[in-house]
Amino acid sequence: MDDNSPPPSKTELVADWEHLSKVFIRPEDDDCRATLIKYMERILFGLHEFLKRHVGITEAKSLRDLSRSYMRTEISEDPEKKLADVITCLINETAPHAVNVASPYFVGHMTSAIPYFMVHLKTIVAALNQNVVKLETSKVFSVVEKQVIAKIHRLIYHMDEAFYAEHVQNTETTLGVFTEGGTTANLTALWVARNARFAPTEEFRGIECEGVPAAFRAHDVDRCVILASRLVHYSLRKSAGILGIGNDNVIPIEVDEHYQMDVNALEETIERFKSRSPNTCILAVVGIAGATETGTVDPLDAIADVCGRHNIHFHVDAAWGGPTMMSREYRYLLQGIEKSDSVTIDGHKQFYMPMSCGMVYFRDPTILDVIAYHAHYVNRRGSVDLGIKSLSGSREANSLILDSALKIMGSKGYALLIDHGIRTAAAFAEEIRQRPDFELVTEPVLNILTYRYCPADIQESLGRKKQEDKCRINNELNKVNRDLQRMQREAGQSFVSRTTLQGDRHCPEDIVVLRAVIMNPMTDMAVLREILDEQENIAARFCTNDLPEA
Repeated sequence: MDDNSPPPSKTELVADWEHLSKVFIRPEDDDCRATLIKYMERILFGLHEFLKRHVGITEAKSLRDLSRSYMRTEISEDPEKKLADVITCLINETAPHAVNVASPYFVGHMTSAIPYFMVHLKTIVAALNQNVVKLETSKVFSVVEKQVIAKIHRLIYHMDEAFYAEHVQNTETTLGVFTEGGTTANLTALWVARNARFAPTEEFRGIECEGVPAAFRAHDVDRCVILASRLVHYSLRKSAGILGIGNDNVIPIEVDEHYQMDVNALEETIERFKSRSPNTCILAVVGIAGATETGTVDPLDAIADVCGRHNIHFHVDAAWGGPTMMSREYRYLLQGIEKSDSVTIDGHKQFYMPMSCGMVYFRDPTILDVIAYHAHYVNRRGSVDLGIKSLSGSREANSLILDSALKIMGSKGYALLIDHGIRTAAAFAEEIRQRPDFELVTEPVLNILTYRYCPADIQESLGRKKQEDKCRINNELNKVNRDLQRMQREAGQSFVSRTTLQGDRHCPEDIVVLRAVIMNPMTDMAVLREILDEQENIAARFCTNDLPEA
């Protein structure tokens, strides 16, 4: 029975206290227990084999067809199924239409395989159901969270032992907060920067109390802007909209030929605002440590120096690249991050945690005071509740998962994963260079790269064509690459994503590219060669007639 089927007219299941007590505290019967054990044992101890057996890379069934199976909207008064039947349906009918992000052939997005032990840890956290908004619903979990926050803060900022001894369990200070993801982490960082910049004065109670117009009047400001690479994650625009700054005031800074923020362009932009718009407040500069589209890392050290000279809040979005700091070989790529005022890192990316976990850290252990909120029934004044200084209210104790993973893996274990991804991406780039029908578009810095299908004769001719002809050829290549990516996805054997790199002074045309993210430790060059082979075969069979003339 699919989800669109009407509920049975007669049912043996009745919503009464006897039934409720059974499903609330234990499986209904032995059959239910056996089914639960059967599948949970496979998931807990053979996760990746389970996924390989029950979940394909992608499924050929269209979203339109799937949607038709999920049209019923009424809720039955009495139970429709026993737990055993629900689990069986999930495994046999729902899971096959999910996406096997754990497959080594899934190299298209920043969601990947998780270590099997993460499922155990997630299960324990769910079973204990602690709510770290308040000490009364979490107790030791709040203490653990402050400790693991201090561990990651130390990884970023390298303060001395005395600093961490003072702040690790200090109830008056906060080194960072857990959030639901990178979006809310970036929002929190800019929220803090905004409130600190528009602080209370003798005549003004602060932007959090009186709002943006009053804050601008009190601080003699008529506009507020955020400067960021044009490759910055769209969560920065969301944040600016939510905070009343306006997403049009996220000002894109040009990138250089390596897709890194152009520091000279940043300096020129700051000077232009200061000379032509002295009442414009530059709230923050955002540097990227692992751009979503290209994996590139902005020159953080140089940006930090610029922000220091101009007294501007420097935020680093390291949602993707942050864990690279654990690699002895590649941590230099993030040099300068320790000079930032705030840093975003995602746990569900390269800390390999289950969805969803974000974090934001601050150099100043007192700056989070500017977003403190209290209530009579929770987060009371004088309490030590973690929810006082966070955007989130109720949330699970996923800090326990990260803390446990750090103990199981160690920084060296995580470094092995990071190093594998970066080295494999470099080898993949070299393989693409060796294949005449492909063109490497962005070199990998971390473990993300972009490329496109573009036969050698067309690559050669693009160097000779006039601009209008280049534009036409690139438009035709864009269609070929869109079709190629779609056909490979629908074939269901492997998956790479695609994106469009906007034109700039280095390449005026928008270019559709294939995007590979190498983070699964089981993804090796043999797998990546198979993916390229498949793309070549698809292009030869279906795309030849659509290729532009050289």
